[in-house]
Amino acid sequence: MTAHPGQIHTAAIFDHPDFDGHEQVVFCNDKVSGLKAIIAIHDTTCGPALGGTRMWNYASAGEGLTDALRLSRGMTYKNVLAGLDLGGGKAVIFGDSRTEKTEDKIRAYARFVESLGGKYITAEDVGITSADAEIMATESKHVAGTEQRGCGDPSPYTALGTFAGLKAAARHVFGTDNLTGKTVSVQGLGNVGFRLAQFLHDAGAKLIVSDVYQPSVDKAVARFAATVVDPNLAHAVECDIYAPCALGATINPQTISDIRAKVVAGAANNQLASAAEGKDLQKRGILYTPDYVINAGGVISVAMSRINGSDAHVLEKVNAIADTLTNIFQRAEIEKTCTSAISDAMALEMLAARRKK
Repeated sequence: MTAHPGQIHTAAIFDHPDFDGHEQVVFCNDKVSGLKAIIAIHDTTCGPALGGTRMWNYASAGEGLTDALRLSRGMTYKNVLAGLDLGGGKAVIFGDSRTEKTEDKIRAYARFVESLGGKYITAEDVGITSADAEIMATESKHVAGTEQRGCGDPSPYTALGTFAGLKAAARHVFGTDNLTGKTVSVQGLGNVGFRLAQFLHDAGAKLIVSDVYQPSVDKAVARFAATVVDPNLAHAVECDIYAPCALGATINPQTISDIRAKVVAGAANNQLASAAEGKDLQKRGILYTPDYVINAGGVISVAMSRINGSDAHVLEKVNAIADTLTNIFQRAEIEKTCTSAISDAMALEMLAARRKK
């Protein structure tokens, strides 16, 4: 296994628009398995960096680097706002998870994680299953969210926290968190998106669903009597709430003017292509629930399992996501700015306070 850890020495990386004072960026290359991956450690002020690993068929190495840098920064903000003694990191593995993922690659990747000595703790994310995480855990002590070390698959907690946050947003905009009769467009029916759809269906919401994977769409139609739309149009349909639960940047200069929902509340990371979209949503009177706040349920479950927290305590902290979001909504109104700016400011304030201790 050939490792290329250490700090990045290329000026172009330091000048990358999404490089945010990252402590360490690790490029992983294993010739035997064919693994190519990037681990980005953003900030360890509050503790070791925790963040999942995703496997995706990126169009270029640059695209994967951008994703790793942005996601790791989001994990720092997510963890501090959730009150966790953890920093932020994220990793990406290059390749199609359905056709190019092998056990050898997963094991090789886990050995890179182990080589960092606990500075980075990983878990599953898009393209990485709970079964993959269990394999990783045989190669590294620094894999969380597994049956071997904790509560297992964190996605149910991510979905639960997203549902709690979505209800808080509905209450703020519509005056009630009763979702009966409300129409929600769920974009992405992976482990989290499908569970969120189940919660919404049980709460009486009408569902519009979309996913690139047709079997998941068919299952949602059968179970929820959902209406189907092309994934590229999920943001533009007539609905009360738009719930992006696939990949990021679905709210961008090309799509933002098409959004008809009054609330954007979903589990995807990096939903805004840039800070400008947060301001544009505010100007249009659309309430945005900052993604790294609403989707923190999974990382909360992983963090609590590391300190042997009870399931009741985990559920309490996951449901408290709604309170954090309500505070963000209220502060944004008082300061007459967008919710994404407020959540960033709150995270930075909390990090500054931790550095003073």
